Parts: sequence; C-alpha cells; structure tokens
Amino acid sequence: MECARCRSETPLDEVYNYRGQDLCEDCFMGAMQSPKTCDVAATHLAKKHRQAAGQTGTEGLLDIQKKIYNYIRKQGKVTRDQVMQEFGIPEWELDKQIAVLRHCELVKGKKEENNVFLVLFED
Repeated sequence: MECARCRSETPLDEVYNYRGQDLCEDCFMGAMQSPKTCDVAATHLAKKHRQAAGQTGTEGLLDIQKKIYNYIRKQGKVTRDQVMQEFGIPEWELDKQIAVLRHCELVKGKKEENNVFLVLFED
C-alpha cells in the first residue's frame, strides 16, 4: 500500500485511516499532532534548547529548514505557495518546517493588505 501523504510503501498491517486517507504510521502521527506555529511553550523550549546547545542562526536545523530559511532571506518575502513550488513539498510538510522555524524565531508571517508573506523574524 502507498501512503497517501508521503507516498512510501507501507505494509497493510501498518496502515492507518485518517479522514478517508490511508497513511503510514509517521504520517498518521503527524496528522493527529500537527505542529502549531503560534505556540508560546514550543517557542520558549526551542529558544532555551538552542541556547543551551550554543546554536544560533540555522545551526542545528534540518537541511530543508535551512534551505527554506535561506530562500526567504534571499527573496525578502515569499508566499507559502512559492515555497511549496520551489521545494516541491506539500502543504502539510511546509506547515511542519515553518512551525520549527517560527519556534526558533527565524521566520514569521507578515500580513500585507490581503496577502500573508513569510519573512525573516527580525523583519
């Protein structure tokens, strides 16, 4: 069976149905506990953890998180659709990565008229 989210091959006895989609265990857990971008406790913990580890900037981030951060830095501001298209990732994956970048206070959303852009946190 192919996971509806990540497209990985999953044995039938490890398939979970979530809102009509057959998901592997990792995707099922992600769907059940999706990250929340505006989470004060997560932000506090991320900052303390990074501080204790001596991490600044993009140190300690996954490669995809670094690439997204650098893309936003280079462009100045981008839409979510631009990031998804640039990296070929689905919306649920972008949500996970942006939540981490937000918790680390590296990226935030900025509303301009009727549009929301992703910008660097210090913007």
